[in-house]
Amino acid sequence: MAEHIWDSFARLNAGERFKRQSAEMGSEVTEALVQEARVVPGMSVLDVACGAGEPAISIALRLGGTGEVVGIDTAAGPLEVARERARVRSLKNIDFLKADVHQLPFPNASFDRVTSRLGVMFFGDLLLALHEVSRVLKPGGRVALLTWGPMEQPYFDMTIGTIRRMRPELTIPDTAQKMFRYGTPRTLEKLMRIAGFLKCQDRVHSLGWDWHGTPEELWDYFRSVTVPFRELLDKVEGDEEVDAAVISALRERYDGEYVRIKANMVIATAEKD
Repeated sequence: MAEHIWDSFARLNAGERFKRQSAEMGSEVTEALVQEARVVPGMSVLDVACGAGEPAISIALRLGGTGEVVGIDTAAGPLEVARERARVRSLKNIDFLKADVHQLPFPNASFDRVTSRLGVMFFGDLLLALHEVSRVLKPGGRVALLTWGPMEQPYFDMTIGTIRRMRPELTIPDTAQKMFRYGTPRTLEKLMRIAGFLKCQDRVHSLGWDWHGTPEELWDYFRSVTVPFRELLDKVEGDEEVDAAVISALRERYDGEYVRIKANMVIATAEKD
């Protein structure tokens, strides 16, 4: 996807306005990925497509005073946000670089672990990216990738599903369909095996994706940051009927403090010989 779209002002501004809620919303997902990566103090970790800093920052905190984390992304704007978040936390064992997973700027066998949260589905050539990940991993190193499961789940049904029920003539953009390309179990596992990894497996996890705030705020956040659906969302911008219907759907899961949602995510893991 075009880099400038991920760097858009609306997305970055929304990320800043809702940074507390966004971080809390993704905390269980981040923790699940870090657990599956089996990160321990002393390790060197590469976090690919780190965006505004996760799970790189969570990993750096877990490593404490030992080990190091490098977060990379192709979009410059989110990396600036990530650097500021690391600075606020006084983290000295983390660095953020603009780089592409298809041509990693690191020597062979540089890292003990490689992680990626909600980035793998946008890699242009997954097998090339996996070969690069394997190249920079140390022997015995582990990779953990997290991606969306099927689109048929509450978060997208209440938002995009509501729009399509009201405006059936609208279609899902190709960019959005990529979000769910590895949502079928065993898809990533097979590709990792083809790339030469061992002990490959993936499975669907049902994880908390709760929004600490009102349905109106969540809908505002969704419209601003869910870049792959931009083409569709632009077509209903300012449509009060659609806005009311989506907010009504979200309100069914609102307990007065949180919009309670479970997200179905795929976590794929593998090891290098």
